Amino acid sequence: MKNILVSVDFKGKENLLIEKAKELGEKFSSKVWLIHVAAPDPDFVGYDAGPQFIRDNRADILREERRYLQDFAESLNQNNIESEALLIQGATIETILQKAETLEIDLIIMGHQSHGIFYEAFFGNVSESIIKKSKIPVMVIPLD
Repeated sequence: MKNILVSVDFKGKENLLIEKAKELGEKFSSKVWLIHVAAPDPDFVGYDAGPQFIRDNRADILREERRYLQDFAESLNQNNIESEALLIQGATIETILQKAETLEIDLIIMGHQSHGIFYEAFFGNVSESIIKKSKIPVMVIPLD
């Protein structure tokens, strides 16, 4: 197992995923890729990219998310586990699967939290969709 992809969503329990990646990375001398898929920029019909304050706020959020990812990667690197952080804007499921194929990932690690029926109806279930569509093994860590 040369490459492990860890999907991070910044909902507060990332450390559980990072710890599992660290454990597997040590055992198999794997490179750990940390990925966060940020929502694409909103389209404002008839405008360039929306009002300036919205663009500034969005840029601040993306910078903060990138910094968090880099911190996780540096922590793994300090433990002698080669690691890189990727922050990509796009559709979550498609982006994860595309990157997994491009990076020749051997295992995808992601978390799962239970949500109510209304949340599932509106937002779906990313881990379930990845499991159904992936040709790569997926390890799902319960985060509840």
